[in-house]
Amino acid sequence: MNYHGIKAIYFFEMNRTWRTIMQSIASPVLSTSLYFIVFGTAIGSRMVEIDGISYGAFIIPGLVMMTLLTQSVSNASFGIYFPKFSGTIYELLSAPVSYVEILLGYVGAAATKSVLVGVLILITARFFVEYQIEHPFWMVSFLLLTSVTFCLFGFIIGIWADGFEKLQLIPLMFITPLAFLGGSFYSINMLPPIWQTITLFNPVVYLISGFRWSFYGVSDVNVEISLAMTVLFLVICLFVVRWIFKTGYRLKM
Repeated sequence: MNYHGIKAIYFFEMNRTWRTIMQSIASPVLSTSLYFIVFGTAIGSRMVEIDGISYGAFIIPGLVMMTLLTQSVSNASFGIYFPKFSGTIYELLSAPVSYVEILLGYVGAAATKSVLVGVLILITARFFVEYQIEHPFWMVSFLLLTSVTFCLFGFIIGIWADGFEKLQLIPLMFITPLAFLGGSFYSINMLPPIWQTITLFNPVVYLISGFRWSFYGVSDVNVEISLAMTVLFLVICLFVVRWIFKTGYRLKM
């Protein structure tokens, strides 16, 4: 294992984050804070509890997960796309590093940034609403597992994209809508039966439900199913990445 290669890629990506800290860190935290103000304080004060939890506290796991998904995909996709765009990917592919080491460097840095944003959002939420974490181990586990999974997914998007427009296509057209419709701001048990069934085909439901369970011990879907779905998506992404490096699919512009 070439640890020096992994560290070089990892710290290069992290240094890029500190150079653009307002865009990479401050912007998503500020945006999520506005959700807390509007939904948690203004609207939440006029809504009844959901599953015995105040509305402001109920939406915290959903907001964290929604931000984590979009940030993980964006961080990883931009991280690998820029070497393709600038042409430096040729140097990377000719360097004495394997695809596993490349993946660890880029996905590790992207996941670190996403988890950092998630932790900052949890800290910020304390200023707006009281909440508790009943299962800290599983909260951290879901946070890390989801971040790594969607960073892998973002890495695949960055390889697939041949223009900046495509980098934004999946997050804007699919990830964000699925997060909104996946129970970020409500329990799917509040929906009519037919829509509850349809919603179960939304993979984000399982992520948000499992993450919310780690906070309050309540979930829309069995937590074991939530964990299994997350691991399944992780395994699928790993197989796709392996195929990309094995075939060289779109590794060069």
